Amino acid sequence: MERTKHDVTEADVDLGYERNDIQVKGIVYFTVGLAILIVITFALMWALYGVLEQNAQDSQGPKNPMQLSQAQRLPAEPRLQGAPGFGVDGPDGRINLELTAPQSEYWELEKQWKEAWEKGTKDKATGTVISLPIEEAKKKVLEQNLKARSGPEVEKLAVESRKYYTDASAGRLAAEIKR
Repeated sequence: MERTKHDVTEADVDLGYERNDIQVKGIVYFTVGLAILIVITFALMWALYGVLEQNAQDSQGPKNPMQLSQAQRLPAEPRLQGAPGFGVDGPDGRINLELTAPQSEYWELEKQWKEAWEKGTKDKATGTVISLPIEEAKKKVLEQNLKARSGPEVEKLAVESRKYYTDASAGRLAAEIKR
């Protein structure tokens, strides 16, 4: 009888199942070896973490004399409202405005300005008056009995102050007069 490709088979037809050549012993060895390697890697990472933590604690403090302080590392003013170091320098020191409303800088400055307008300001070290309250300043100016300048040079200055630069002169001459 002649053999054809359909007659040649590796399967044993007398068995009720197909024989499997994969050995369970190899899978078990691989799994156990992988578990051991995972445990060893975990232990090594734990040891590395401890070494790095120890180095970080040992390096606390500025050992480098050129290292910038926290205040020196901040960018120049103005800063974003949410940024570290955002605030206003007031008469009593720095006012921290981090994580406040964006208008808080203006509100704080407005309080300082109103206080300066109403009470004036003095130098804390010497007690010298730096600015007067507005009403008191007005009285002092009116007490001086100031005289207005007059004459042809003052009139010429008044006329010149009304002139402005236009495109007609390519920005070289102040020719037009404000009305």
